[in-house]
Amino acid sequence: MRHSDFQAEIRELNVAFLMLAQKMLRGDRETAMFRLGIGEELADYIENLSAARLVRMADNPVMIPRFRFDDEHLARLMAGEGRDETASTLHAAIIVAGRATKEVA
Repeated sequence: MRHSDFQAEIRELNVAFLMLAQKMLRGDRETAMFRLGIGEELADYIENLSAARLVRMADNPVMIPRFRFDDEHLARLMAGEGRDETASTLHAAIIVAGRATKEVA
């Protein structure tokens, strides 16, 4: 892939992410804020973005969504690796929720 191909892929990902974030925030704001890992001010901003601003924001060469974890163990749990796939996924959700609570405090 050439550099320009990556930019088009990043733009598409960013647009899809921002549109999903808006939809989530308009549907169930508190749950959306938790799942997106964002606070009130950013939630307000994203929720009220016009279509033109959303596209302009998505056109940046930086991916807007980011991983909410930075360790291999959590990644493996989220992928269902472990003794019990369901328990591994639940364990990962608990860890991520705990980290989100620490970040807010």
